[in-house]
Amino acid sequence: MTGKSLRARALDLLSRREYSRVELARKLAPHADSTEELDALLAELAERGWQSDSRFAEQFAHVRSQKYGARRVAQELRMKGVDDATIHELAGSGEDEFTIARAQWQKKFGQKADSPQEKAKQMRFLAARGFSGGVIRRVLEAAGDDDDGVLDGFDV
Repeated sequence: MTGKSLRARALDLLSRREYSRVELARKLAPHADSTEELDALLAELAERGWQSDSRFAEQFAHVRSQKYGARRVAQELRMKGVDDATIHELAGSGEDEFTIARAQWQKKFGQKADSPQEKAKQMRFLAARGFSGGVIRRVLEAAGDDDDGVLDGFDV
C-alpha cells in the first residue's frame, strides 16, 4: 500500500464529518489490504468512540428532518447502513413533523390549491418529502383546503 495508512485515511475522513460504519467501510475498502484489516480498524474506531452509528444517525436525522419527513429520513438512514433499532430510537425526537411540512409547503406554494390538479401536485410534493398522509391532510386543511377525497390512496 502506498501513501496514507488505512488508519490515517479513516481519521482524515472522520475529522471532516460523521460516517456510519457501512459508509466508512465503503470509502476505505479500496485502500485496505484485506477485509480483516478493515474490520479490525472499524472495530477499534468504534471502541474508541471515534466512529458511532448512533451519533451519525442523530446528526444526520437532525439535519435532514429540517426539510424531510420521518419516513424519508428513516429510509435514507437505512440506505446508509444504520440499523432499525437506532432509527426507531430517533423516531419521535426532534421537531413536530406538521411544522416542518407546513414550512416546506409554504416555501414551495404559499397558497391553497385552486384546483384538484394543483392540490394533487401539492400532495405529491409533500409525499415525496416523506410526510405521512395525515400530516399532508393537516397541512392542506390548515391552508383552508377541505378534504374532497383526493387523499384516498395515502395512508392516513
